[in-house]
Amino acid sequence: MPIDHTLKEEGEFRYLDAGEGEPLILLHGLFGALSNFGPLFDHFTSKYRVLVPMLPLYTLPMLSTNVDNLAKFLDRFIQHTSFKHVNLIGNSLGGHVALVYCSRKPQMVRSLVLTGSSGLYENAFGGGFPRREDKDFIRKKVAVTFFDPKHATDELVEECYETINDKGKLIRILSLAKSAIRHNMAAEIPKLRMPVLLIWGKQDIITPPEVAEEFHTLIPHSELHWIDECGHAAMMEHPETFNGILETWLAKTLV
Repeated sequence: MPIDHTLKEEGEFRYLDAGEGEPLILLHGLFGALSNFGPLFDHFTSKYRVLVPMLPLYTLPMLSTNVDNLAKFLDRFIQHTSFKHVNLIGNSLGGHVALVYCSRKPQMVRSLVLTGSSGLYENAFGGGFPRREDKDFIRKKVAVTFFDPKHATDELVEECYETINDKGKLIRILSLAKSAIRHNMAAEIPKLRMPVLLIWGKQDIITPPEVAEEFHTLIPHSELHWIDECGHAAMMEHPETFNGILETWLAKTLV
């Protein structure tokens, strides 16, 4: 049966939704898109109901563009779906949004998966201010996301270039990046009681390995898995390895 990649549009929500069973909600990062989760979405829809909401990174009012309001958006989305509980999987800023939600509505979260998550420390955009006019500079910055720069495709570079050359979007990106740095979760994380899986690239420059180690130390019921020759977006760079780790963990956790 072919997987439905049609974007559902219901009120303020735009999202992918396919499969049946335990709900997995995938949360993308600051420069992320629904396509970042393509292999993960396709793999898990055979066993789970998988949803990928588009976070309103560029549509919130300027003064409301922060991690706190993204977590409120996630809360509204989960209420919209009428799920009694969910399993959250977040990359980068998406992981941070998931952590804020988990700290506020722990009774709604059966399990949490973080990969390259912010919330403790991150190098925003790999360090340095984006020079809007320089596409080669943008290519280098996109490549920092990955261990192997081949993953910084022309399509990704063009998407990033167009985004930061839109003044409204750029202001919101910088606002969200600052908000993520200010909204440190170190005090809340030890209170989490749901099982947490950490999947981390050993060569992640944006949220380096010591960030994963600190998450692992602070989160009571956490399990940490490394992927070698891998940067900040493990589910894109090594989808088969990522999916294998996640599948095994979900099978033993959601019983």
